[in-house]
Amino acid sequence: MAIRRSNKLPQTAVIKQILKRCSSLGRKQGYDSDEQGLPEDVPKGHFAVYVGEKRSRFIVPISYLTHPEFQSLLRRAEEEFGFDHDMGLTIPCEEVVFRSLTSMLR
Repeated sequence: MAIRRSNKLPQTAVIKQILKRCSSLGRKQGYDSDEQGLPEDVPKGHFAVYVGEKRSRFIVPISYLTHPEFQSLLRRAEEEFGFDHDMGLTIPCEEVVFRSLTSMLR
């Protein structure tokens, strides 16, 4: 019996890819607030996501990346949008659901 290898990236690799994508987005949009090129309103240790039909912007702590519930949202985002686009990290769920989830993660 052969062992099947999944072609999915390990969890740590996916998280690193997400963080790299988030930080490179700031440079693409011309932000020069610091050496990382992130927008001034995103504090260190946080990143921006866009949620819902209206693409409402939320600033969330990087620590959310370790929560299984948030990782599930990121997998859905990857499946629906991929990570190679200029829209920012977009989460495919309703704003009220996202707010509810993030309030439980605090």
